[in-house]
Amino acid sequence: MSKKIKDPIELFHSGQLVKVSAPMVRYSKLAFRTLVRKYNCDLCYTPMIVAADFVRSEKARDSEFTTNQGDCPLIVQFAANDARLLSDAARIVCPYANGIDINCGCPQRWAMADGYGACLINKPELVQDMVKQVRNQVENPRFSVSIKIRIHDDLARTVDLCRKAEATGVSWITVHGRTVEERHQPVHYEAIKIIKENMSIPVIANGDIRSLKEAENVCHITGTDGVMVARGLLANPAMFAGYEETPLKCIWDWVDLALELGTPFMCFHQHLMYMMEKITSRQEKRVFNALSSTAAVLDYLTDNYGI
Repeated sequence: MSKKIKDPIELFHSGQLVKVSAPMVRYSKLAFRTLVRKYNCDLCYTPMIVAADFVRSEKARDSEFTTNQGDCPLIVQFAANDARLLSDAARIVCPYANGIDINCGCPQRWAMADGYGACLINKPELVQDMVKQVRNQVENPRFSVSIKIRIHDDLARTVDLCRKAEATGVSWITVHGRTVEERHQPVHYEAIKIIKENMSIPVIANGDIRSLKEAENVCHITGTDGVMVARGLLANPAMFAGYEETPLKCIWDWVDLALELGTPFMCFHQHLMYMMEKITSRQEKRVFNALSSTAAVLDYLTDNYGI
């Protein structure tokens, strides 16, 4: 088995497809990151954390960011609209993570209203300022600074944004191949390809990837250096190891990790609902989804899957 690469910059120079777990609100916590790493995920992101809250509140830091020695390589994703606050947040996480990512892609109304997320694709100078300030504040030259974006209707604007970010010292760019308005429309992989062709830094493709075969195909179509997966990994955390649906071993690995790391019941249960979506009948789902305690879930799994 090949040695795990701990430095994300090195990952992108390995010549292999870099397989990335996306920043998912509520879901990309330590236990889930630990699980997908067991199944060939190369790089994990935390859920999006609001930089201002993180800097101002110790309580927010404790609740939003948990890690351990095996949680590596790790990227902490921040929502920010202020370069100084972002650089302060980066300095706090620097000893515990390999880099930070600036969320320039979240289309949710609250994020856009607060000047976070996808509205930043229309503010390239602010993005540049944030990258510069993090670079100035964090002394570790191997600490990565990346951005995750959506695309514009006018792709020339996206290419311009990416070039400006690259010129300022961004380590890589993740492109979700939809515009801010698009939700379930087909992903514009051709747009990701054009962006990649205009960059000399790594580019990660994101959007609607649900199997290892699809990941490899998207990489082939776009020429990107890696793929980032969100819902596909929720449904099947073993996806990057080539499984078409969640194997029972993965389900029990999740149970062990979640209990060991003290995962709250609702999160523990919801992950299992996603993982078992394809392998349970409608009737089984009704029963399983109505369970209300860890003990009841463990009894159900033992009775029905005999492990």
